[in-house]
Amino acid sequence: MLKKIELVIISAFLSLLLRAQVNTGFNLMPIPKEIHINDHKLVIDMNFKVSVIGNPNSRIYPEASRFLRRLSNATGIFLDKQGFVTPKDNNVSSALLIMVKRPGKLELGEDESYTLETKANQVVIDAITDIGAIRALETLLQLLSADAQGYYFPGVIIHDQPRFAWRGLLLDVALHFMPVDVVKRTLDGMAAVKMNVLHLHLCNDQGFRVESKVFPRLQQVASDGIYYTQEEIRDIVHYAGQRGIRVVPEFVVPAHTTAILTAYPEFASVKRDYKLQRYFGVFDPVMDPTNEKLYPFLEKLFLEMSSLFPDAYFHIGGDENTGKDWSSNPHIQAFMKAHGMKSTADLQTYFNQRLLPIIKKCGKTMVGWDEIFHPGLPKEVVIESWRGNESFYGSIKKGHPSILSYGYYIDLIQPASYHYQNDPIPDSVKLTAAETKLVLGGEATMWSEMVTPVTVDSRIWPRTAAIAERLWSPQTVRDTDDMYHRLDIESLRLEALGLRHISYKYPLMRQLVKGYDIKPLEVLVSVIEPLKIYERNEGDTMYTVFSPFTKLADVASPDQPVPRIFNKQVDSFLINPSPELEKTINEKLTLWKENDLPFQQLVKKSPVLQEAASLSQNLSKLADAGMQAMQYIQEHHNLGKDWLQEKMDIIKQARKQGGRCELQVVDAVQRLIEKAAETY
Repeated sequence: MLKKIELVIISAFLSLLLRAQVNTGFNLMPIPKEIHINDHKLVIDMNFKVSVIGNPNSRIYPEASRFLRRLSNATGIFLDKQGFVTPKDNNVSSALLIMVKRPGKLELGEDESYTLETKANQVVIDAITDIGAIRALETLLQLLSADAQGYYFPGVIIHDQPRFAWRGLLLDVALHFMPVDVVKRTLDGMAAVKMNVLHLHLCNDQGFRVESKVFPRLQQVASDGIYYTQEEIRDIVHYAGQRGIRVVPEFVVPAHTTAILTAYPEFASVKRDYKLQRYFGVFDPVMDPTNEKLYPFLEKLFLEMSSLFPDAYFHIGGDENTGKDWSSNPHIQAFMKAHGMKSTADLQTYFNQRLLPIIKKCGKTMVGWDEIFHPGLPKEVVIESWRGNESFYGSIKKGHPSILSYGYYIDLIQPASYHYQNDPIPDSVKLTAAETKLVLGGEATMWSEMVTPVTVDSRIWPRTAAIAERLWSPQTVRDTDDMYHRLDIESLRLEALGLRHISYKYPLMRQLVKGYDIKPLEVLVSVIEPLKIYERNEGDTMYTVFSPFTKLADVASPDQPVPRIFNKQVDSFLINPSPELEKTINEKLTLWKENDLPFQQLVKKSPVLQEAASLSQNLSKLADAGMQAMQYIQEHHNLGKDWLQEKMDIIKQARKQGGRCELQVVDAVQRLIEKAAETY
């Protein structure tokens, strides 16, 4: 018993120690493995220069130059005397000295560790590889501080390395195409939070998005003319590599292949008139694995596509095959019976077994979604799990290297806190040392059914930074409140990089109101979020690739700070009322109550906003109920026996969606109402 108590005390002490290290005031994200504070301080002036010594890959020089430009932009200091950092910049007395032992390789498990130390007159970065040094440069930019005398780097000693080797983001460019500039700014954001894998989902039922010189019909009839040229793909891969980011392509087979079958219908399981799919969802068209001509086709296609992507991994999808076209084809059914196959899953395993030598011939390791995890699949195949933890740990137990995407689906509009608490190896799961090595890491997934190039940043950022921290930082770093504090700051840093997750709203709101006076709409938008999971694409309107994504649900963004902070303030007030909190809460409630009148005036001029009219009305009534509750809590008014029921009816009404959005302050107001009734 005593030992247990001692362990609890030690654990609590270590937790406090870690918390003390986290809350240094530097607001780093992700949190480094170790950070210690010293008494030094490096002031930044016009003479600030960067030197690189050792044996780095040449990518370090443009990245060090980019660091200088970003530092200059952040401080307004003219750091232009050095121009660009080159191999000739090797003065060991420079203000920033980068020491690299060897060139980094863009491969899984490469060393990304670094040490960063502020000395009396210098900041020193010491890394095994230049990729580690690039990670350190991002940390250094986050350390940038200021006081009345100017800008400086504070005194720290940081020892850092990632927890997981695979820290990825899937960007779907097939359902809604994402131009090169969108991909590049996404890569900039990824580098800022130390992510290292861009998973590009390049084809689906809606389009094939890469130029093929071997099979040109893929872009001629299967892309709507919207695709990347091979030169653009090489440009993206190079841009990513400069930032120490690998690019893993996904060419999904055998299902989700309507686009490919539109160009080459002879490979389909069922003869029909194939056209590009305009809706989103799961469809029956699937390749015929019994067609021997299919495999030479895939070999030629994948050899060509894999040559564009130097990474060792090649994703073949394998997800969401309904099996209906296989079941309805007598020839395929006869093939299955002749080979002793009892289900379409057995047939898909056969297909994957035929595909594996092709992927190997391309010099790649095969990756697939967890639907391909089936008896008979070789252990060398990497499983990406999206349907649940059971498939993730099941594949690990069977010896497959595995990537977790379940719990990281950022297109589902869930809060950063949900993703942050989703750990690839939580305390509740016990793995052997060998099994732990099979956990490669995790991947945020940005499917593009409900986004366009205009809105995609707002669905990726800033929440993905929380996932990046989960995959980089020690497991013990999991204080959600502290994460949100730092995430709000990181959001502004990401905006400074050129990401548009904040600024995109304003032109859309001006378009909706047909003018400059967006304040009433802005107030409403600040407290709503789009419907979560897949609810937005249900009901009377089914979205297509051509639908307008310029409406209320597109302006609203996930995990809004205004309702999050309001909920916290209400909880604090209910625990420990204070005049300051009372004033703050009432000011917000008053704003929301009075906003409906000017908003309804906007609706008269902009019929597109009619879908939001009920939301605005409900917000006003909700705010009024909240103000009454605040008054009754403080003054102990006689409520009357019907008061609570009346207000709960308002709560019920306020929970209804409008414009495919939901109010996010309903729960907090309900707590105020229940407290008022309890007081009475």
